[in-house]
Amino acid sequence: MVVDSTVPRADQTLDARGLSCPLPLLKAKQALNSLASGQVLHVSATDAGSRRDFQRFAELSGHALLHADTLDGEFHYWLRKS
Repeated sequence: MVVDSTVPRADQTLDARGLSCPLPLLKAKQALNSLASGQVLHVSATDAGSRRDFQRFAELSGHALLHADTLDGEFHYWLRKS
């Protein structure tokens, strides 16, 4: 699921750890609404379902999933707002 091997610089971060589906994605959508086009949101989550959710969300929304990674049981996503 890694789109790029380099981790992009984030303009904003969102800690969605401990939240269950669909809350990580809903909080990410709200955070993206506050960003300008081209800015990057970094999301940290612990819900394994978020892997599928963020990939599909990027495909449907037009936002770019720049990078996705798993580290110590946490899932990290970098989304560029369209």
